[in-house]
Amino acid sequence: MTANPTHIDLQAIAKTVVQQHGFQPDFAPEVQQQLQQLRTNPPVIAAGATVRDLRNLLWSSIDNDTSRDLDQIEVAERLPNGDVKVLIGIADVDAFVAKHSAIDQHAAREATTVYTGIRNFPMLPEELSTGKTSLLEHQDCLSVVTEFVVAAGGHVTSSNVYRALVRNQAQLQYNSVGAWLEGTGAAPPKVAASADLQSQLRLQDEVAQKLRSRRYENGALDLRTDEVYPLVLNSQVVDVVNQQKNHATELIEDFMIAANGVVARLLDKVSSLRRIVKQPERWDRIVQLAAGYGEKLPATADSKALNDFLVRRSTADPDHFADLSLSVIKLIGPGEYVLERPGDPEAGHFGLAVQDYTHSTAPNRRFADIVTQRIIKSVLASRPNPYSDDELSTIATNCTARGDAARKVEREMAKRMAAVAMQNRIGATFDAIVTGATPKGTFVRVAQPRVEGLLAQGQQGVDVGDRLRVKLIRTDVQHGFIDFARV
Repeated sequence: MTANPTHIDLQAIAKTVVQQHGFQPDFAPEVQQQLQQLRTNPPVIAAGATVRDLRNLLWSSIDNDTSRDLDQIEVAERLPNGDVKVLIGIADVDAFVAKHSAIDQHAAREATTVYTGIRNFPMLPEELSTGKTSLLEHQDCLSVVTEFVVAAGGHVTSSNVYRALVRNQAQLQYNSVGAWLEGTGAAPPKVAASADLQSQLRLQDEVAQKLRSRRYENGALDLRTDEVYPLVLNSQVVDVVNQQKNHATELIEDFMIAANGVVARLLDKVSSLRRIVKQPERWDRIVQLAAGYGEKLPATADSKALNDFLVRRSTADPDHFADLSLSVIKLIGPGEYVLERPGDPEAGHFGLAVQDYTHSTAPNRRFADIVTQRIIKSVLASRPNPYSDDELSTIATNCTARGDAARKVEREMAKRMAAVAMQNRIGATFDAIVTGATPKGTFVRVAQPRVEGLLAQGQQGVDVGDRLRVKLIRTDVQHGFIDFARV
């Protein structure tokens, strides 16, 4: 049984859901006026006394297959002593978007780009975020470069931040590069055509793995949620597929974590924004969760002990590790932005096991990163901080709230798109695991694709972690409902 009209306009539904969560996705006329001014009088894109010319380096980007808002590019160099110098070029959005301008005011209010799977609602006009401020292939672009040296043990020995003119030599994708790095797929055409690019990517992968190993030694959490995303053809959802980590996604993740740490340490003498995840308030429940597997965790929060437990569970029961990861993520709680003033005690980031952490690597899609970029440039130029403490505190609160709202939008739309993809499978049976048992209902996630729904029939006597065989009996696209019956 389905509760689906003949035609579902998911794009219209997405805009409605976005607005219901407080976003105002339409740009004001003043934004269009500012864009016209930028067309008439664009910023000067050239090297100079304070902008290095690094266009000759073999920069490349790795992102999703459909991404056009490219925030970062990377290049690495092995030094004579065996250490590796890594350069991360971040799009200089501030060069195009002045503080308090119409575009900046829109970005400050929205705080983030919202990705719904069927349609993106950009924080910045796409003429910028996927054009002038995107680090697109074969274009000269202004950037803020974070440079750091990684020793053999995976620790950062030195770092620097500066402005530079850069040129992306190869725009690459996660899935194809990841498969090649792992030896499960052929090299993408651009990679196959260049021995230098092959060497460059393998060097980046090598140093990223060292950075990651070092973080895990320090207690960073190795979690896997195996999220699903819609497969869209001609603006219609035709399926949902699992999205898993690979060497390419981890490479970028490791580099961005390291770059954000470098920036946070650069800004430790000025007021700035930090991205923190506090010590888990529900650590006692995490301890209980571990006890259910015969494991004993310390009475006080310990990220290293938690990760050791997670590593053992990943090896012992890989099929259910994503479900355990999701439970732990929920118990740890969400991240938040805060004002950090010089001398303030650092709250740190529990999940990453780092004390110095900010957001600086995605200015095309996160307002906090634009703010951080402006503070970086003021420090580099020995100018006063462009933001007062009160401004930063207000921005932090709004960025946290808007980020939470964006995740709710994305979850709601993911449910609707999963319902679209599953509506032609009514009556089909699936292997499933019980993921939740609450007064509101019992929920299961099927193994392939990893879609969650309500166990509407046969829920008596089942509990979280039980493995079942279920049949799909109903979908409701308008509400994002998927109902199963136990068989």
